[in-house]
Amino acid sequence: MRKTSVLWLVAAAVLTMGSCGSRTQQVPFDNGDSAANANADPTIYGISGDATTMNVLQLITDTGDTLSFDLSDANDAGKVLGGLQSGDRMAVIPSADKGEAQMVINESTLLGDWVMPNPLDGSDEVGIRIKEGGIAESIEQPNLSYRTWRLIRGQLELVQVQEDGSGQEETFFYDIVYLGPDSLVYKDAEDTFEYTRQRAKKGYGDKIKLEDVSAEEYAF
Repeated sequence: MRKTSVLWLVAAAVLTMGSCGSRTQQVPFDNGDSAANANADPTIYGISGDATTMNVLQLITDTGDTLSFDLSDANDAGKVLGGLQSGDRMAVIPSADKGEAQMVINESTLLGDWVMPNPLDGSDEVGIRIKEGGIAESIEQPNLSYRTWRLIRGQLELVQVQEDGSGQEETFFYDIVYLGPDSLVYKDAEDTFEYTRQRAKKGYGDKIKLEDVSAEEYAF
């Protein structure tokens, strides 16, 4: 009996040690503090609703929710970019409780052909075409080929392809300084790019008529 008791105690000790060992291999529950979550894009995308005013943005999100954001701080900081027209597509950087907007970018206003005088000689206009579906194209820049664009973490991301035959892509991030009906300004750590919206040239597209937009719609 004594020998049996000793064997039982040894077996119990081994089981206990094995149990402790298995616990040390468990992966901790991800409580949201991981680096992956910390780097996640907080932007909420959707359509501006009819209840949008100068100080409140109603957003019908891509997931079907209807949210309201206070715009007081964003307006004061000049972080409401591109106007607040009902039905336009918006990108919103929310506060932690999602009650306020820290930044709003009107994606619909961002679409279009944006040009500036050629910085080399000013003889013609060069620029970028920002299209629906995340497509970007160069305007009169044979040595530069834009491929895609998107808004992420409040910045404009542009992907371009090197024209040296390698086909290698480069990704650049820009802070949008100003976005209005006819002006787009963005910058990085080194350069600032100032564009105006390109209009239809004379004698081309006679049937095309650009809708006039009052400046007051963008003065938020």
